[in-house]
Amino acid sequence: MPQITDSKILILATNGFEQSELDVPRDDLTGHGATVHVATPGGDAITGWKISDWGSPVAADLALAEVAPDDYDALVLPGGQINPDLLRVNDTAIDLVRSFYDAGKTIAAICHAPWLLIEAGLVDGRAMTSYKSIVTDVRNAGANWQNAEVVEDEGIITSRSPDDLPAFVAAIVRDVEGGRHDRKAA
Repeated sequence: MPQITDSKILILATNGFEQSELDVPRDDLTGHGATVHVATPGGDAITGWKISDWGSPVAADLALAEVAPDDYDALVLPGGQINPDLLRVNDTAIDLVRSFYDAGKTIAAICHAPWLLIEAGLVDGRAMTSYKSIVTDVRNAGANWQNAEVVEDEGIITSRSPDDLPAFVAAIVRDVEGGRHDRKAA
C-alpha cells in the first residue's frame, strides 16, 4: 500500500474541463505529497471552463499517447461538460481508463466525467454518483446512482460537482493508500 507521499497520480483532461475540478485535485494531492501529472490528448496546454466563460490554461506534462499506466497509482478525471464529451470518443483515452481499471488502480471521476466510465463499460452494477444532468445516462448504463458528495465502489470514486471537491480529494487519498483492487477485467 503506497503512502500518498510516495504515489504518482495522473489527471487526464482536454479543453473545456471544469476549472476547479482539475485545479483543486492537482493542487491538493500535490499538497499531500503526491506527484501529479496532467496528460492531454496532444500534450499541449488546455483551457478550462470557469462558471460561464473560459478559464485559465493548464500546462500538460505529457501527451495521452506517452502515458505508461504502470507508472501511476491513480487516474483522476475532471468533469465539465465539454472535456469528458470530447474524451469519451477518443479510443486512446477509453483504453487508458480500462487499463487503470484492469490493473486495480484508483479511478476518480467527478461531474460529467462518469461518461468516460460508461464508455469504458465500467459502471454496470456499480454504486456511483455524478452531476445531475447525466443521472439518466449513469442509470441507463446500469449503475446504482446515489445522491451523495462522494461514492466509492471498489476503487472507483465518483462525485457530483465542485461543491464535493473536499470529499472527492479525501477519498482519492484514502483509496490510494488502501492499495490495489481485485476487479474483473473490463
